[in-house]
Amino acid sequence: MFERFSRFDNCLAVFLVVAWKVLYLCHLGRSCPDMDCEIVFTPSEWKAVYMVVTKKALPSKPPTLNEMIRLIATLGGYVIRKSTQPGAQTLWLGLQRVNDLSHAWDAFGPDSRKKSDNQSDHTCVVQ
Repeated sequence: MFERFSRFDNCLAVFLVVAWKVLYLCHLGRSCPDMDCEIVFTPSEWKAVYMVVTKKALPSKPPTLNEMIRLIATLGGYVIRKSTQPGAQTLWLGLQRVNDLSHAWDAFGPDSRKKSDNQSDHTCVVQ
């Protein structure tokens, strides 16, 4: 896998960025829990996670950052309790699923464009 030091160097750079983001979210969720989650997450990310985890209709306004972090950590195995905050590992595991849920929301969610059965992205021109 790491036959050259440059490959290890590149891998380490990516891991550092991912670790920074996870730890930053943990810290931000604890220090600014009432912040709007749309500051950190895109609308498709928070909407998809909210619908999958809570199985309720979307709220009129985005959830707080603390609520969103708890929902994401739930995807990573966190059990919601009043006295504990999610850790870096459950948040990291949950964030891995957020990307897939966001892409699915963009493709199939209520805001996706509706296609008729006869319409296609590809056109075939015969001459």
